[in-house]
Amino acid sequence: MKIAFFTLGCKVNQYESQAMAERMVKCGFELVSPNEKADVYVINSCTVTAESDRKTRQIVRRFKRKHPDSIVVLTGCMPQAFPEEAEALSEADIVLGNKNNIMLPELIERYFSCSQRVIEIENHETGDKFRGDVISGFEGRTRAIVKIEDGCNRFCSYCIIPYSRGRVRSKPIDELESELRALSDAGFTEIVLVGINLSSYGSDIGLNICDAVELAADMDFERIRLGSLEPDHITDEVIERLAKISTFCPQFHISLQSGCDNTLKAMNRHYTSAEYKELCDKLRSAFVDTTITTDIMVGFPTESEEDFRDNVNFAKEIGFEKVHVFPYSPREGTRAAKMEQIEKSVKEKRSHIMIEETEKVRQAFLEAQIGKTVEVLLETRHDDNFTEGYTKNYTPVRVKGAHPCGRIVTAKITSVDGDFCIAEIE
Repeated sequence: MKIAFFTLGCKVNQYESQAMAERMVKCGFELVSPNEKADVYVINSCTVTAESDRKTRQIVRRFKRKHPDSIVVLTGCMPQAFPEEAEALSEADIVLGNKNNIMLPELIERYFSCSQRVIEIENHETGDKFRGDVISGFEGRTRAIVKIEDGCNRFCSYCIIPYSRGRVRSKPIDELESELRALSDAGFTEIVLVGINLSSYGSDIGLNICDAVELAADMDFERIRLGSLEPDHITDEVIERLAKISTFCPQFHISLQSGCDNTLKAMNRHYTSAEYKELCDKLRSAFVDTTITTDIMVGFPTESEEDFRDNVNFAKEIGFEKVHVFPYSPREGTRAAKMEQIEKSVKEKRSHIMIEETEKVRQAFLEAQIGKTVEVLLETRHDDNFTEGYTKNYTPVRVKGAHPCGRIVTAKITSVDGDFCIAEIE
């Protein structure tokens, strides 16, 4: 039988789709693209915003409409956070929470045996341990993503994630070692460690994020990269230990959410703008050619025009190399959803302004790379004229010419075209 996966959302979801795919292949299924005809289509959902839920519903209905005789499975964060809404989505033949997605083979077999819808959502509980399959590869990628942490204890006032992912749980170090060893043996050049609240890795098992990075550094990977981090977990000790690792990539995606202290407090974020800036200064001092990227929300319910101006000015002051800007979206079950909401048109206007201002900084950064000689991990063939990849600090580069993917080349940046630097191999 053939099975296909369609993944929405973050790198953790991408990892979990890979883990489910490997499990299904071991059970005798043939993995195919979601664009091909399959007997089973698995939609791994995201629920971070209301728009994410809308996309999930749309995609589930699309697959069922195009493939009425195939089994459509809905899993991921949406059914975990909103089980009633997921169950009401009748186009999904199997509805499965992210806590127990290792049950996918069993539930498909159950569906075949009873020919009735299967709903299986197990609640996250305090004290749960990290669980899930490990992976041995990463389909179609030159870098491998490894989930080392799940859950979040922060309860930001706007966020549904603690409800869809549960409390912080860390992958045991022996499991991580064997998984990393398998990926190293498979020949991956770069590894990316990810989690729901990645920087809290180890807080439940007496370790911290550096232990995971140092373990990966003992393997044969040429690059080790981290996913999104929380600023208040990056201590001086963490910076000092990471700076000693030669294969560590000096690119930090540190969630800001707002540069206004009033808004940060209302969001229940655990730092001030001054503390965030101090961290950025320390990172840029400790790492050569470091880049700092972030997420910024606009239109949070308490954000006044003055608060918004503070938000924009702070983003410009830090000079982020790239910013993901998004308007606030109320999530049922969170405190912020009960606050007085800002009009959609105002949020859209603020989003446009923030994108415009941060994009100026982005373009200035890219143009400042002209003339530099960099190492690029080639990942995808753009066309016969260019091969795309990333530098160690995650600068996107198009190298002139058609080159094999999966290897690191040395190239000189000669120009900028949109969101890419253009380079030639020396």
